[in-house]
Amino acid sequence: MKIFVASLPFEIDDSELKGFFEPFGEVSSAKVIVDKATGRSRGFGFVDMPDEGMAKAAIAQLDGADVDGRTIVVKESEKQ
Repeated sequence: MKIFVASLPFEIDDSELKGFFEPFGEVSSAKVIVDKATGRSRGFGFVDMPDEGMAKAAIAQLDGADVDGRTIVVKESEKQ
């Protein structure tokens, strides 16, 4: 399941993002989206978890969590 994560602190990197989700189960990928021109985080990213049940548990626990003073938004990614 692909998970959308928004309102991330700008200093969070891919490995830290992955670390937020690993307690809930296997994480196949975690990517913070960066601005191509500046290389700076755009404040959101995506996490892939192969087990849907574990992914839903992570969403339920992490949505609204405080990360370095910012309240993050965590939800199932919309289908493209």
